[in-house]
Amino acid sequence: MAAFDKLTRRHVLGLAGFALASPLLMSLPRASWAADEHAEPMADMGDMGAEPTGTGEFIRLDKPRALKLAVNLNAVCLAPVVIAHGEGFFKKHNLDVELVNFGNSTEVLLEAIATGKADAGVGMALRWLKALEQGFDVKLTAGTHGGCLRLLSAVNSNIHSLEDLKGKAIGVTDMASPDRNFFSILLKKHGIDPVRDVEWRLYPADLLGTALERGEVQAISGSDPFMYRLIKSGKAQELSSNLSEEYANLSCCVLGVTGKLVREEKRVVAALTQAILEAHDYSVKHPEAVAKGFQAYALNTSTAEVEAILHDHTHGHHAVGAALTKEIATYVSDLKTVEVIRQSTDANEFAKEITADVFN
Repeated sequence: MAAFDKLTRRHVLGLAGFALASPLLMSLPRASWAADEHAEPMADMGDMGAEPTGTGEFIRLDKPRALKLAVNLNAVCLAPVVIAHGEGFFKKHNLDVELVNFGNSTEVLLEAIATGKADAGVGMALRWLKALEQGFDVKLTAGTHGGCLRLLSAVNSNIHSLEDLKGKAIGVTDMASPDRNFFSILLKKHGIDPVRDVEWRLYPADLLGTALERGEVQAISGSDPFMYRLIKSGKAQELSSNLSEEYANLSCCVLGVTGKLVREEKRVVAALTQAILEAHDYSVKHPEAVAKGFQAYALNTSTAEVEAILHDHTHGHHAVGAALTKEIATYVSDLKTVEVIRQSTDANEFAKEITADVFN
């Protein structure tokens, strides 16, 4: 049996009550994630070709190294990382990676990484940056892909552009969410003050569509699969996404690693980073295989839906080294304009401080 079949949705739900370091952080049993030595891989990894851009030659550690990687198992955009474990992407680098599932608390995740309860984690840059301003000892080593966030309006409504949202209400699930941060930036660039010219209203994710239909809000923002489903249902249309305008070639999610590991075991961090980027490259060539494998972990989704969402994202886009630092500096500068990052923060210096080039 393939490794994907060993951890079902029911297992994930059953394990959710057990915490590693907090109620929002739990470690999945290593045995549940162990790849079957006799399982057939989804595809020959030899067809991957060159290593991800900027990562140099293939890295295999001299001896096995155990690591804990924190991920959100229900985040569709992280499907390549989740399936990477069972498909041997980590193993070929001589990494023994244990996946740690976490909730939506960024502070809990970053504290876990900073204190060594997890060695690394993957999350959205626009959620992490404000928290990293607090001084967590976490270094970003790669931007893994672009996409994830959408801004929608109701079909047949009179909202067809960002400018149409002046004086309107926008539904979100979290006032510190990456989508609120990103679309605040876009609104600002289109002449709309996101603090004073629009009203942000809080709703549970599964009620955003209802609020839009009832006219309680004129737009909603969020991540896939919720936003994707509303478009597919014919109830909503996409106004914008975080692949709009100059952001088309920027990373959405990032890999963060505990600073101590970066300083003391740079080659280990490089191997981990390379493996994760390989998995994203693999998803570009084999989205159906990744979507199918992800079904063992995801809740209430389908292979067709995950594959379609992967196609909408830019999993072939990565940023490491100077390119990553530049992308992060762009986000920090933009977040200052919408009063998320302190005005006194130097964007370039802060970006240099929180990123690490592990390939040079």
